[in-house]
Amino acid sequence: MTQELLIEIRQAVDAALAEGKTFKQFQDELEPLLGKRGWLGKVLMKDGSMVELGTPRRLKIIYDTHMRTARAAGQWVRIERNKAALPYLRYGLGPSREHRLQHVQWEGLILPVDDPFWDTHLPPNGWGCRCRVRQMTQREVDKRGGRAKTPKMETRQWKNRRTGKVEAVPTGIDPGWNYHPGKARLSRTQTFGKEKDIEFRSIVGTIR
Repeated sequence: MTQELLIEIRQAVDAALAEGKTFKQFQDELEPLLGKRGWLGKVLMKDGSMVELGTPRRLKIIYDTHMRTARAAGQWVRIERNKAALPYLRYGLGPSREHRLQHVQWEGLILPVDDPFWDTHLPPNGWGCRCRVRQMTQREVDKRGGRAKTPKMETRQWKNRRTGKVEAVPTGIDPGWNYHPGKARLSRTQTFGKEKDIEFRSIVGTIR
């Protein structure tokens, strides 16, 4: 039942992305489903923690998270397409009223599109993060004093309380956000394509 629910939530998110639905539309369509499945209100998890499911706040987090990461993935496609003319990215703060200290320190950082820094630090970099990047020409970068030095990667140990797994997370980035939305989507697309190739060959056979 949980798997079915997750699939239905994912389908609702995909539909919201594809059709440009507002959060209100997303919420109005999903809340009846969650209520029917018994996923509204507080639920006691196996580890003893109490989790509040299906609240407007939680739905808003789901909606905002997927919208921002989808936009970041789409932006990366444009960045890759234009990097010959616009070879640099500049880190910028978003319209949030308050900003994480580390994100403030990255504000104005200019690095090449292919710098490894972006593999873990391409925004969004956490829950509610509205940071962004702007693509720049060599001339614009020269006017600003040139590119920056790639920051030293500092990490902290984070333990997932549910799984017990410990991993190193870059300082200033929320756990689970230290990845590249654009490259992650490309990797999934390539994997999907390979799976479809295998499926095709198993049914049709190899074309000679």
